[in-house]
Amino acid sequence: MRIGVLTAGGDCPGLNAVIRSVVHRAIDNYGDEVIGFEDGYSGLLDGRYRTLDLDAVSGILARGGTILGSARLERDRLREACANASDMIRDFGIDALIPIGGEGTLTAAHMLSEAGLPVVGVPKTIDNDISSTDRTFGFDTAVGVATEAMDRLKTTAESHQRVMVVEVMGRHAGWIALESGMAAGAHGICLPERPFDPDQLVKMVEERFARGKKFAVICVAEGAHPSGGTMDYGKGAIDKFGHERFQGIGTALAYELERRLGKEAKPVILGHVQRGGVPTAYDRVLATRFGWHAVEAAHQGEFGRMTSLRGTDIVMVPLAEAVTELKTVPKDRMDEAESVF
Repeated sequence: MRIGVLTAGGDCPGLNAVIRSVVHRAIDNYGDEVIGFEDGYSGLLDGRYRTLDLDAVSGILARGGTILGSARLERDRLREACANASDMIRDFGIDALIPIGGEGTLTAAHMLSEAGLPVVGVPKTIDNDISSTDRTFGFDTAVGVATEAMDRLKTTAESHQRVMVVEVMGRHAGWIALESGMAAGAHGICLPERPFDPDQLVKMVEERFARGKKFAVICVAEGAHPSGGTMDYGKGAIDKFGHERFQGIGTALAYELERRLGKEAKPVILGHVQRGGVPTAYDRVLATRFGWHAVEAAHQGEFGRMTSLRGTDIVMVPLAEAVTELKTVPKDRMDEAESVF
């Protein structure tokens, strides 16, 4: 069997672990040939790929990013790929394609599968927002990075009697903010799933200062937004990939709190540092298991499906199920977090 693999969308700790696992399982167990398409679906369309043997994946288990490169694909080019699916199978001689990516990548994978490509998907996103899997690799690493940052910021916030507003990733799902905020003992958590009221945050900070606690740390997801009319904050434009460009809620909220409180408030935007660096042991193991099962699924002809973690088991689920809706933070999890503020 000739297997193609690609990584698309935002980079993520653990991508290289999946690639390594696919190559080892395919070559060691089945004697397959594996090729890696460069820069996501762009490489698939442009015919840019290279052979992946055991030497090519040696030493990449603990590396962040992806050795294949990654890119987002414009919708017109995706439609072009679907129209040329049969040609790509013939030109590349692939018996299976394993795309590794998040919601956008898996949507494209589903479309290519419907067009006739033999696809087995592997979910990845630091946001943990794919509904058909309990966890995605990269999430554990991102939560760890955000938690450590807030742990460090607490000491400088206390030293200077400041309010720190820490903005973490999470466009439409607030899982990183929820879990890192809880782990770091943040004094407020703002999620996309529930509009926040700045007055409540002001009240919380004032009550802390009244009790002699002269600092506060607030964790806010990038997609969080205030309740209507409570502060000046608007929606951004839509980029060419269909994603909203957010206006910087961390900076806006810090400015608003400083204005209302008369106390120094500093925004800290963690941004892409959450995506980079060494993946945690958990993410390496989950990514390795996903790669192993993706190869098994390809050999069993389970195309149009993707790997999924259910409890502690890896199962295969339809790609269509993976892209139906995002997995957002439910009310009971938000209530748990608020109970410990």
